[in-house]
Amino acid sequence: MILVDLLTIIFLFSLFAVSHTWLASIKLKENLTARIGNKIAFYRLFYNISSIVIFSAFYALAPKPDAVVYDLRFPFDMITFALQVLSLAGFIWASQSISFREFSGIAQIERYMHGEYIIEELDEKQELKLDGAFKYSRHPIYFFSILFLGLRPTMNLFYLTFFLCAVVYFYAGTFYEEKKLVRMFGDRYADYQKSVPRMVPFIGKLNFFKRSSR
Repeated sequence: MILVDLLTIIFLFSLFAVSHTWLASIKLKENLTARIGNKIAFYRLFYNISSIVIFSAFYALAPKPDAVVYDLRFPFDMITFALQVLSLAGFIWASQSISFREFSGIAQIERYMHGEYIIEELDEKQELKLDGAFKYSRHPIYFFSILFLGLRPTMNLFYLTFFLCAVVYFYAGTFYEEKKLVRMFGDRYADYQKSVPRMVPFIGKLNFFKRSSR
């Protein structure tokens, strides 16, 4: 029974991951743009809302085996909790370079309403971020999200399965995102890839910024 529950969780999460990735694909956005023109400005808000709805459906339908995998005792529970708080602070730090209005889709709609939307942007104005947390990891938001989700004083079987699925999805998503970024920013992003670790900071030589400063 537990095995069936775990496979069901993985299957439902996979459905969410596939739908989420498909809705984010450039090809889909370009096809929509060819049909609806600059009304693609509304797509980002639609994408966010649909992602919440689909994920909520996944969570509601997924079985939730509550078998305890581990339950840390004092002082290890407090140490783990403190590390989780630090990872949340890291997530906030990494997110500072992200425009909430652009991420949510509000800024796109405002530009559309003022007749200032650039259709080539598709659903989002992309900017190459190389400062702050992005100096140490190409995907610091994913990195700190994984730490925050994983650092739990108590872990049950449902959450562990969900967490492992999320880690795989985050890591796989970096390849998909970087393919788009190389297409948009060319050699500049390719050089950045060679110099800054994909996920975990301080793995590899961080010499990109040394070369840039010469």
